[in-house]
Amino acid sequence: MKILVINGVNMNMLGIREPEKYGNMTLKDLEKELYAYSFELGIDIETYQSNHEGEIVEKIQQAKNDADGIVLNAAAYTHTSVAIRDAISAVNLPVVEVHMTNIHAREDFRQKSLIAPVCIGQISGFGIESYKLALKGLCSYLK
Repeated sequence: MKILVINGVNMNMLGIREPEKYGNMTLKDLEKELYAYSFELGIDIETYQSNHEGEIVEKIQQAKNDADGIVLNAAAYTHTSVAIRDAISAVNLPVVEVHMTNIHAREDFRQKSLIAPVCIGQISGFGIESYKLALKGLCSYLK
C-alpha cells in the first residue's frame, strides 16, 4: 500500500512560522517521523510539499497512477482552492484532509474547508499526531 502525503503552502516554514501554534518541528523532522511511522504500519509513503497551487494539483493528478490514497494538508489552500478540490474529485482516490491546528477554533476564514466535502475524512488539532491518525485511518479505510 502506498500513501502520498502532500503539504501545501508555507509548510516548509515549520519550525520558524508561529512556533506557538505549530511547534519547533521542521518539515524535515515531520517527514522523518512519518516515514518511521509508515514502517510501523507496514506501508510505503511519499512526501511532497509545494507553495504552488498548480504543482499540488499536478501531484494529486499523478497520484491516480502512483498511490492508493492521499493525506493532504493543503494549508491555506484548504480555504480557497477550488482547483485542489476539483483535482481530488477527478482522481477518485480516498483523501484525508489533515491540519496540525484545530481550524474550527481559529479565525473565521479558516473554519470553512473547500476540500472537506470531497475527502473521506478530516483530522485537525493534534499537531503531528493529526498526520499519524490520518495515515492510520486511511490504511484502515483501504483495507
